Amino acid sequence: MTNTNDPVTVTQQGGIAQVQLNRPDKKNALDIATFEALIQAQIDLSNNPNIRAVVLHGAGDAFCAGLDISVLTESDAIANLTERTHGMCNLFQQAAMGWHQLPVPVIAAVHGHCLGGGLQIALGADVRIAAPDAQFSVMEIHWGLVPDMGLTALAPGLIARDHLCELVLTGDKINGLTAAEMGLITRVAGDPLKESLALAGKIAQKSPHAVVAAKRLLSPGTHSVAQKLQSESDAMQALMAGENQREAVNARLQKRAPKFKDRTVE
Repeated sequence: MTNTNDPVTVTQQGGIAQVQLNRPDKKNALDIATFEALIQAQIDLSNNPNIRAVVLHGAGDAFCAGLDISVLTESDAIANLTERTHGMCNLFQQAAMGWHQLPVPVIAAVHGHCLGGGLQIALGADVRIAAPDAQFSVMEIHWGLVPDMGLTALAPGLIARDHLCELVLTGDKINGLTAAEMGLITRVAGDPLKESLALAGKIAQKSPHAVVAAKRLLSPGTHSVAQKLQSESDAMQALMAGENQREAVNARLQKRAPKFKDRTVE
């Protein structure tokens, strides 16, 4: 549980964590404190074996309006963007890629503005559910910049190259309906947070070990077909006859709700 005045708040109910960008007066724009808080939330959630799914959303009338312009004046923060401070990422990239790297599924509930860095954070989620009138844009071209928070690693598996080129090269805004048609989001919903929590609840009822293994297998990467097939076999071998796998079978045969053990933290 975090303080309600923090730039990012984390709450947990059952096995579901809600991570909320919490600068509503700034449309949840990303300053350095917010980047750091997002990364700390990722670390805490990754180390919490009770978490089965995460819902990521924004306070107020926006998901995230992108980079707070104040960051561009903080020379220490942007002095060397090429330095890898978080594994394969710099600070800014980790705020988006960290959700992709989290062992449990992450669902982004998007309403209002989802721009620039905010869009790239949403792309780090495994599923994106957005309001029909949500606004999406790759804004960096307007500032003479390129998207550098993981878009080139995350978007190509979701959206055709020509659509991505148009968005990146123009900075045009599209709504949730168009984003869904392009594949940038999973689907639209009148109440994206409610839908996201319902989906998280559904996932949380499944075996956490199977869910973690499935997310790992489905994550995009540079592995060859042979490596992917081997990974499938390795995951299946590890799951078969495990305690949660036996419980899944027994509960289904007995037509009752399963009682799964929490995942183990690696």
